[in-house]
Amino acid sequence: MLISYLVPVVLLFMLIAASIRILPEYKRGVVFFLGRFQGVKGPGLIIIIPGIQKMEVVDLRVITMDVPEQDVISQDNVTVKVNAVIYFRVVDPEKAIIQVENFTMATSQLSQTTLRSVLGKHDLDEMLSERDKLNDDIQEIIDSSAESWGIKVSNVEIKHVDLDESMIRAIARQAEAERERRAKVIHAEGELQASKKLVEAANVMSENSAALQLRYLQTMSDMSNKNASTIVFPLPMDIMEAFRHLKASPAGQARTGARAPEEGGAS
Repeated sequence: MLISYLVPVVLLFMLIAASIRILPEYKRGVVFFLGRFQGVKGPGLIIIIPGIQKMEVVDLRVITMDVPEQDVISQDNVTVKVNAVIYFRVVDPEKAIIQVENFTMATSQLSQTTLRSVLGKHDLDEMLSERDKLNDDIQEIIDSSAESWGIKVSNVEIKHVDLDESMIRAIARQAEAERERRAKVIHAEGELQASKKLVEAANVMSENSAALQLRYLQTMSDMSNKNASTIVFPLPMDIMEAFRHLKASPAGQARTGARAPEEGGAS
């Protein structure tokens, strides 16, 4: 007799337990009544009629998802392996449940195909140096495509761009050649500037004999400070000028002419 009363009570409690749902603040419930969309409920206490109503729970928090490593052929025909991470969240629970079967899987597949297609349009140098721009391009494409699913893609980050060993060695050689080129250009520019300064100094010394004598004395002083076996006898510039004037004078030319026959006769 007691069992006949307990069975309905137990069934009633089981029915009530199955009908009551409690959703936290970050979740929403998409309710269907006899298979048709009824509305989005939550958070808090929700009562569902078992067998007549059905509820799909959707998490509204940001989801962090790794994009698996993809083989990408760049525009300059270099094969690289690229992986990334994507951050997205559900902004429309109704679309996320009705418009797509599994929005997480759909977003993952869309991210992989978009990653390959976007990076395939750029050179290897752009992949390595313009990563922020590529992140923005990928994020914009995925966000516009996933909008119809009620998904908002907040950020996409490329994690690694892996190259094979041969390509790493080629890039190293290229970088070394570039450094050598820059060094030669800098050296050539230095030589050009030094030659200009030397020409300016020569012009100044040619206009002022005192500057030339001072430079001559400075050079002798520098040579005397070094441990060298060369002996330098200073000769004033005035004596050299006197010799040149003497040779250019008529008396000097006469003496030179008179000495020449004597030398010839002696021979």
